[in-house]
Amino acid sequence: MDPDIRVDRTKCIGAGMCALTAPDVFTQDDEGLSELRPGRTGPAGPLVREAVRVCPVGAITVRDPAARVPDPEP
Repeated sequence: MDPDIRVDRTKCIGAGMCALTAPDVFTQDDEGLSELRPGRTGPAGPLVREAVRVCPVGAITVRDPAARVPDPEP
């Protein structure tokens, strides 16, 4: 089962670090905000995990369904 990669566009400031780090996975829209490339499938490899690490506002998350860790309570 593939990890769930998400970009919180309410946090994104358009720094572009994700698109620079993992350009096959992330792109920026016309407003400069991060988004996943259309049709993006497959595992979250080391570049995606690095994009999570370098995002200055923590807008990217990767949840691994295989880990069976429950989502945090709201």
